[in-house]
Amino acid sequence: MSCSNCSSGGGSPRGCKNNGNCSSGGCNKLEVYDWLANMSLPGNQAPYDIVEVRFKNSRKNFFRNSKGLSLQAGDVVAVEETSGHDLGVVSIVGELARIQVKKKEAGFKPLEARKIYRIASQEDIDKWIKARSLEADLMQRSRTMAIKLELEMKISDVEYQADLTKATFYYTAEGRVDFRQLIKNMAEDFKVRIEMRQIGSRQEASRLGGIGSCGRELCCSTWLTDFRSVSTSAARYQQLSLNPQKMAGQCGKLKCCLNYELDMYIDAMKSFPKADTKLRTDKGSAYHIKTDVFKRQMWYAYEGDSSSGLIPLAPERVREIVEMNIAGNKPKELADFVVAVITKESDYSNLDGQESLSRFENSFKKKKNNKGKSNNNPNANNNPNAKPNPNAKPNNNPNAKPNPNAKQNNNPNANINPNAKPNPNANPKPNPHPSRNINPNQVKGDNTQPIKEVKVEGDTNGENKVVAKSNNKKRRNNNNRPKPVNPVNNENNA
Repeated sequence: MSCSNCSSGGGSPRGCKNNGNCSSGGCNKLEVYDWLANMSLPGNQAPYDIVEVRFKNSRKNFFRNSKGLSLQAGDVVAVEETSGHDLGVVSIVGELARIQVKKKEAGFKPLEARKIYRIASQEDIDKWIKARSLEADLMQRSRTMAIKLELEMKISDVEYQADLTKATFYYTAEGRVDFRQLIKNMAEDFKVRIEMRQIGSRQEASRLGGIGSCGRELCCSTWLTDFRSVSTSAARYQQLSLNPQKMAGQCGKLKCCLNYELDMYIDAMKSFPKADTKLRTDKGSAYHIKTDVFKRQMWYAYEGDSSSGLIPLAPERVREIVEMNIAGNKPKELADFVVAVITKESDYSNLDGQESLSRFENSFKKKKNNKGKSNNNPNANNNPNAKPNPNAKPNNNPNAKPNPNAKQNNNPNANINPNAKPNPNANPKPNPHPSRNINPNQVKGDNTQPIKEVKVEGDTNGENKVVAKSNNKKRRNNNNRPKPVNPVNNENNA
């Protein structure tokens, strides 16, 4: 979505350089969504006259619309200050402002609120923009003065008033700082009224903003307004390692998100026995190492025995051992109280083959499509168990030359296609011996058998004879020739 305050009309932002993906809904910190904007007020009820106005960064304040101006969220207004006037942007109006007043300002008195003068004119806005352009140079010069005076303070932000009469300096320090001489030097050099405000580290991060370790904008600069104290006990309850580099935020303090799930952890830990109780067994005493709240397991280790490793126990088992110790009994060892968790290895081991080193080999191999293509490899058909391909087309070329390096095929049914049709355009050669029958056990082109039996019909004596004929000579490969016509079934030769 595009920002409502900086949209150029076509849905694309022009100034925030965030490509219309502001996580807070706009370019400003602590943006508020008015979910009561489309609700009309009951009859004879006047709109709420208190309006929330936002200034630079996350500074907000409530002002009273005493003149009854028609204000909407996003309007730039001139408001009353202790000296002069300042400019801000209206963030909340109407009934939502009433809810925010009750929530944020417990002792706020609407009658004592400062007034809204008018809607800002173009001259006021131009002067306001000029004041913003002077803040960066003013902050650098003030830091240089503080270093020369050897003051233990850090000036983090400067905010100019819109009428250029006052400058507010926000700084952080560990203790009290005597900056009287610093104020005199800055007043002589900058020619404006100087105001110093000390803020904490969390407020500094809220004003400046940034990206947290989770990859999102800081909670304090987007929606968090109340900063509760965070202690290391919150990390201990959640079984987190006390590493200051991981637990500290950009402000240098403990992360505020450590308090988000603390109450749930405290409720869950009530069902666990105390971790400071040692378990006494015949093998030795065991002390607590860590607790897994999600798996409901407590890990123990024997004192002075590192070979046994960590032993996981359920909280019910730990209570059982503690009751035995109170009664004066000791179990043999903790391993007898371990409850085995039955899981399928196929569910958790080698997910999607991610542990296999050769899992990508098959995906990069090229699959050759041999459909409709002839195979010129002489060793391709040496499989004796090969089945005929019903979709294969016969080669009816009568001029095909035999391959002298071709190897024999011992499968008699390897090249016989039962669905093959003769080519009518083929010109087969006549059979020189029409009176001979074809041996069904003989394979064409088979030169391995030294003796061949041929049955001859129609001899001069009227008897059928079997003649043994040598087959040592290499015969022509007839695999590519058409099948000869059987003279017995041919009507023309009958």
